[in-house]
Amino acid sequence: MERTYIMLKPETVKRGLMGEIISRIERKQFKITSMKMMILDEPILREHYAHIADKPFFPEIVANMTSGPVVAMIVEGEDVVQGMRNIMGPTKWLEAPAGTIRGDFANNTGMNLIHGSDSVENAEIEIKRFFGNV
Repeated sequence: MERTYIMLKPETVKRGLMGEIISRIERKQFKITSMKMMILDEPILREHYAHIADKPFFPEIVANMTSGPVVAMIVEGEDVVQGMRNIMGPTKWLEAPAGTIRGDFANNTGMNLIHGSDSVENAEIEIKRFFGNV
């Protein structure tokens, strides 16, 4: 049984899409084992996005990600990392097919509604970052 880290971004909360996205996760028979709403700050975003913190668009990411609450989740299931990535669709919303979260609801690549870990190893790092040792 794998687990992954999923984060519903501020635009998801603002647009009232939390229930729809959570329903999609549950309909896929993945189990949400932990969930909390939180406000992020720049230090945790610098850690989470360390691989792009030096890019010119990083201040825009910080502004977006601190504009409201996010919903952090630990999701478990068989092959859940890849399964969630399939449900989410590609990061670039114009490449996301209909039926995926980003394909159905995103309208901007910078505000693409959801984050999901890209590997089992990164999932454990991200879970520890946002939930501690659970």
